[in-house]
Amino acid sequence: MAATSIKVAHLTTLALFSPTPNPFGPKSSKHRARAPPPISISMDPALVDPAHLQALMLACGHSCTLRLSPALSVSAVEPVDLSKLRTALAHSFVVVSVFCGARFFTHDREREGEGQRFLGLEIGLDLQGERRLVGFGRAVSDLGLTASVHDIVVHPLLQRRGIGQKIVNKITRVLHSRGIYDISALCTAKERPFFEACGFGDDMMGSTTMLYTRKTQK
Repeated sequence: MAATSIKVAHLTTLALFSPTPNPFGPKSSKHRARAPPPISISMDPALVDPAHLQALMLACGHSCTLRLSPALSVSAVEPVDLSKLRTALAHSFVVVSVFCGARFFTHDREREGEGQRFLGLEIGLDLQGERRLVGFGRAVSDLGLTASVHDIVVHPLLQRRGIGQKIVNKITRVLHSRGIYDISALCTAKERPFFEACGFGDDMMGSTTMLYTRKTQK
């Protein structure tokens, strides 16, 4: 039977290794990430509003549904089902959320010329005093041997400021404290450099990711 070209090749299982120092020294100020705004990090799942998380994922063009088609544009990504999102939050072993003052974020958006939309939703300026969800990540685990990292997202206006790495580092520290070191992440080729910067690398056992693609029988 002829071989079929499948886009799954862009998805890679990564095993976690300890980060190594940059052999080329610190990055130059020209390429140094901008400092993040005042943020707070929480590990309390109860603080995550599923609707706000849905909007954040949509703003990031993040889909929780694995597809065998080329990456879709942000405008084409469908919102994550809220009921499934609630279930995923309830059954995640580690949940890390990042919050930023809405007032700061609104001003940042105005400087970027994006009006008064926040996380893909219309938000009035009277909510400036509230804190908004701008980053998220979670891990699932068997609580004994293995774990996997999922749904690492940071709002586009706050990316490249070290927030994503803070989320991943928080997750891995919790897992290591429980004696779990077999940690994987399923990512696209575009996301791979980010995970490598967080200490992930090729699996030393040479294992390859395979996705279940058989159609469900009705």
